[in-house]
Amino acid sequence: MPVDITATKQVANTELRLPALGLGCAHLGELYRPVPEPIAQATLQAAWDAGVRYFDTAPWYGRGLSEHRTGGFLRTQPRAAFAITTKVGRVLFRPQDPATFDTAPWAGGLPLDLRFDYGYDAIMRSYEDSIQRLALNSIDALLIHDLDAAQHPEGAMPSLEKALVDSGYRALDELKRNGHIKAIGMGINTDHALMTTAQLVDLDFVLVAMPYTLLDQSSLQSGLASCVERGVSVVIGAPFASGILVTGSGSDAKYGYVDAPPDVQAKVRGIEAVCAAHGVSLPAAALQFPLAHPAVVSIIPGAMSPDEVRQNVAYLETSIPEAFWRDLKSEGLIHADAPTPAP
Repeated sequence: MPVDITATKQVANTELRLPALGLGCAHLGELYRPVPEPIAQATLQAAWDAGVRYFDTAPWYGRGLSEHRTGGFLRTQPRAAFAITTKVGRVLFRPQDPATFDTAPWAGGLPLDLRFDYGYDAIMRSYEDSIQRLALNSIDALLIHDLDAAQHPEGAMPSLEKALVDSGYRALDELKRNGHIKAIGMGINTDHALMTTAQLVDLDFVLVAMPYTLLDQSSLQSGLASCVERGVSVVIGAPFASGILVTGSGSDAKYGYVDAPPDVQAKVRGIEAVCAAHGVSLPAAALQFPLAHPAVVSIIPGAMSPDEVRQNVAYLETSIPEAFWRDLKSEGLIHADAPTPAP
């Protein structure tokens, strides 16, 4: 059944409600290529005009650029009309040598250096810096960002986790109890992290970037099952698996933010064959699939142009027959127990 993108769900036991569709603003930080300012603002305007009222950003996205752009647009809108979430865990600062500073891995972004810090003072500073970059006097939720072994030098995780548990979480809890934010979240990239790092502190929701998509349901009976048991809500942050589920298979397809490997390409070709048999768009299936899970409250695909925003909305308004999901299961292309959208 077509998705009502404005219908909201409550995030855990909080005052925050999120609509089915949000906009992930990483691309506005110039992830793969520079995005001219007029295009960035037109993309945000297209999202607003299409009814999108949830925007997710982070200090890391373009080293502050995404927050500047997202807030620059949203500050002109009625504050009660939208939800904005951003992240903590990195602090931005002036580089030692501004003249030679490289903004990699961002294609563009701002020339600011950063450090990881999950302690009390750093989280409070990150929150206050985000308020200023966004030019908004309130943020709906903060997420602990990239507390992930893949992001840090070998052996660094224990001290980073200790900083969060010993003092950083206290900052988030204070902000929530004092009404500065409505909910506390954590960005998660793997099922292992859902079962380990996400269990370190009390969370209202997790932003899951890869381990629950049309292509991979590895967390269904582990990490996501744990979320259901704990009453933790889920936002799906990369419903296109970072690219391949919107571009389709091919030599330039991306998966996990790198070139898609042969086994992933083969599985996508299998899904594409079922799509062709039922006249279903691959991206439409990719966007609608995760919303059927009972823990999922929202999906936040990214976009780099107004047309991409409008197309995402159209994908959610597309009807998909029940037989399509049934055939995906019978061919072993999605988990047999995965919840699927109602016809």
